[in-house]
Amino acid sequence: MKWRVGRQSTNVEDRRGQGMGAMGMGGMGIGGLVLVLVVSMLFGKNPLELLGAVQAPDATTQTGEPPPPTEETQLVGAVLGSTEDVWGAIFRQSGSQYPAPTLVLFSNAVASACGRASSAVGPFYCPGDRQVYIDTAFFNEMARMGGGGDFAQAYVVAHEVGHHVQTVTGTAEKVDTLRRQGAPYEGDNGLAVRMELQADCYAGVWANLAQQQYQWLEAGDVEEALATAAAIGDDRLQKQQTGQVMPDSFTHGTSAQRVRWFRAGFESGDAGRCDTFSARSV
Repeated sequence: MKWRVGRQSTNVEDRRGQGMGAMGMGGMGIGGLVLVLVVSMLFGKNPLELLGAVQAPDATTQTGEPPPPTEETQLVGAVLGSTEDVWGAIFRQSGSQYPAPTLVLFSNAVASACGRASSAVGPFYCPGDRQVYIDTAFFNEMARMGGGGDFAQAYVVAHEVGHHVQTVTGTAEKVDTLRRQGAPYEGDNGLAVRMELQADCYAGVWANLAQQQYQWLEAGDVEEALATAAAIGDDRLQKQQTGQVMPDSFTHGTSAQRVRWFRAGFESGDAGRCDTFSARSV
């Protein structure tokens, strides 16, 4: 991916080296990501809640300047800039203005409006402060899980931005209302899965429109994103960690579903094709 042709976003806040220290998760490193995800799926818990429950309460704040920019942090900045351009244009076409999110780079652990989180939770979006949080060390873990590559990293950023789009368009609020009214949340057709698959589709829409602007994709890039989507499917993660698949506890969708919805967005370039909530089955 020729990501250097893109502009760097000015909405990146670098908190690396200034976070809450390495004591989050009781000293657990990023290698615990899969365990946290699987436990959350098994018990229907928000991963951030699990992380908050086991974090050391006296985690200390580090001080000093952030480390120098890396290839990964610069890629993140370029991709975020591209998402601003793409979603800005989509919102203008509908007569509205896109409120771009801030992306927070952190290391080890971070405090957000959604609570404290360790790197082990992976990249996440917090609707409370409308910010995306990423420890780029996750990209190494992603490669270990069977994904990885620069366009796969871009897909991760675009997916989290997709959750921001859901927040500012009111989709997230509607889902919260339905959940409070008793609508199924976990499960292979639940609201959580539909939210995640829509974010995958939005990432595909971004990839299509960004490619039209920059022509920055190279051979194998799309396959990187698809492999990463497959690597983090609920069924694959559960099979790896427990030896069995439990659809009733799905929160993100199967590998096949994640690939299918990313491809739907990428092949169409149309956010209107991402209505996972109207689909009888995802």
